[in-house]
Amino acid sequence: MSSHVAPRAQYYPYIDGLRALAVLSVLIYHLHGPWLPGGFVGVDVFFVISGFVVSASIASFKGQGIWQFLAFFYARRLRRIAPALIVCLLVTAILTALLIPSSWLSAENQKTGLYAFFGLSNFVLAASGRDYFAPTTDFNPYTHTWSLAVEEQFYLLFPLLFLAWTRGGRGRTWSTALVAGALIASLGWGWWQSRTNPLEAYFLTPSRFWELAAGVLLYQGLSRLPEPTAWSGPARFVRGAIGASSLFAVLAAFAMAVPARFPVPGVLPAVIGTLGVIWSLHHHPELKGLHRLLGSRPLVFIGKISYSLYLWHWPVFVLFRWTCGLDDLPTRAAAVVLAFALALASWRFVENPVRYGTHLARLPHRAVIAGSLLLVALAGWGADVIADNQHRLSLSTVSRNPDVWYPNVAPADAEDPGCNAEPERHTVAGGRMFVYSPKGCVRSGPVSPSSIYVIGDSHAMAYEGLLKQYAVHRATRIYAYTNGGCPFISLQPWRDLDDARCRHYTDTALGDLRARLKPGDVLFLPSLRLPRFSDQWIYFGEEQAERQMFGSRADAGRQRSVAFAVATLRDIAQRGVHIVFEGPKPIFKAPPFRCADWFNRGNPICAPGFSVPRSLLDAFRRPVLQSLTSIGEQVPGVGVWDPYPILCPDDECHAWRDGQPLFLDGDHISGMGNQLLLPSFTEVMDTRLGMPRRAAAR
Repeated sequence: MSSHVAPRAQYYPYIDGLRALAVLSVLIYHLHGPWLPGGFVGVDVFFVISGFVVSASIASFKGQGIWQFLAFFYARRLRRIAPALIVCLLVTAILTALLIPSSWLSAENQKTGLYAFFGLSNFVLAASGRDYFAPTTDFNPYTHTWSLAVEEQFYLLFPLLFLAWTRGGRGRTWSTALVAGALIASLGWGWWQSRTNPLEAYFLTPSRFWELAAGVLLYQGLSRLPEPTAWSGPARFVRGAIGASSLFAVLAAFAMAVPARFPVPGVLPAVIGTLGVIWSLHHHPELKGLHRLLGSRPLVFIGKISYSLYLWHWPVFVLFRWTCGLDDLPTRAAAVVLAFALALASWRFVENPVRYGTHLARLPHRAVIAGSLLLVALAGWGADVIADNQHRLSLSTVSRNPDVWYPNVAPADAEDPGCNAEPERHTVAGGRMFVYSPKGCVRSGPVSPSSIYVIGDSHAMAYEGLLKQYAVHRATRIYAYTNGGCPFISLQPWRDLDDARCRHYTDTALGDLRARLKPGDVLFLPSLRLPRFSDQWIYFGEEQAERQMFGSRADAGRQRSVAFAVATLRDIAQRGVHIVFEGPKPIFKAPPFRCADWFNRGNPICAPGFSVPRSLLDAFRRPVLQSLTSIGEQVPGVGVWDPYPILCPDDECHAWRDGQPLFLDGDHISGMGNQLLLPSFTEVMDTRLGMPRRAAAR
């Protein structure tokens, strides 16, 4: 019940000063990393402070029984963390639905945001395969919630370790021993995992627990010392020197920490420095210089709003990146001002009223916990509903017109609306196999005895809309094997042959495919066989593409790929299977889907433009076509379907035609591109499969 309370903890201005330094370092790093390369360790400073402060806030708990203690602890934590977090996540969910279209770059966003409501977003991020320091991470507006998830998970175990402390006597010794044991185990695990699995080491609680536990141990150690008295003379000088050098270590970590071997031992200077600052200043007002510095009004004020500032700065920065950009001084200044304004509003109207409101303080702790959990569940459900209705809410033409933009969408047949070829999904060696065949079709005849097989990565699946329509219109079964990031015969061996994961998947998928192939079938092999000019988040430039395409290394790579293709495909062709390669499509320097709306057309990612001279692309295509010709000379029955003349009929290749996008990004075709290519694809496949001549599918 609320009658079992602890006195309000004493306020220490220097703690807010440390919080301010931590949040400012994180903000600067997220704004533009080169300005403060180690600023990400500000989160680790927060961890140590949190362990210390949460211990101080409940150490004087007066009550009986573990359940009263747990109710007291969790009611306080929920009032402190949940309100501002819920508001931030809900507003971010709305703005994300309005402004960020679905794409590979945003694929993890919705799931990360949903899990963030429940303190589990770090698991999503660890499983995503996207490193915290990867540029793609900068486009997920919920990435920063990983640290809140770590804290929330720490709080599941912390009360059990700390409960004995509140009993006094031997209980304090037992509590300290438990915390120390957990710290040592977590530190050892973090040290090992930082080398074996850096992604999980960064995001997951077991390798971070020790940082919060270090703050707890510091509080317990200081509390077990005799009543502090002011130091003077040499002792005061030594203590001041330790405090100053510790603060310097923290500031140096902000400037010089690197991702390598992180978090352990990379985070040690920041953690040890934070412990040193707190140790030197706690109950030692005689160190006036350090107290004046860390207790200055500007730092203390920023420290007070640091939680809300941490919550809001990241989604603001990410939404700027998705819309007008965050690449120059005016946009960066505007983003910082907006982040501070939202943080102030959150602190003034959400954090403080809930944290210090007298009406809420009178509620029983169990009522606070139950109400908070219900609110979290409702908010999570609301965010999920918002995401599911993005196509209705969005301001983006991409989200509102999925059939035009997304290659997996096949338009419905008005004369046979129930007819579709939505795939059956199977798992093959960690990859996926989609089986497309006509379903619910009134006018469809018996399924053709011959089938089409496809193997590749996202560039194979960029033809999904086309494949669905062919399956329906020609009553043909199509098998598509795909594993993200694993192309097949890309003629760039560093992307497939030299990647152990991809090679394993390819070998297994080929084994499954060979077991199904029969004479008269078609094996269709689309792939990105040109080096990219750009990706969904960055422009690489022509020079990088030229280095990858031309020269002795590129020639040798293509020769290796040709040898692999001949050895792999020869026995397939000898079984009477028709093999059709895709000729290289145009590639572009900017992603159309990120530049399609009034709020993002001025983004710097759009600056390289959406047209490329045909002469440039012809030069890039020439070595690829020569390699495909070489394969055809050695493997009978190999042919090439080339979409290039249809997509680029003039001297200049364009990503748009008549105001409609032919490409989703710089090298994946759009839904409109699928529609444009369907007649040509149908003609080629009909010939290979021996289909009777009839009107081309549309």
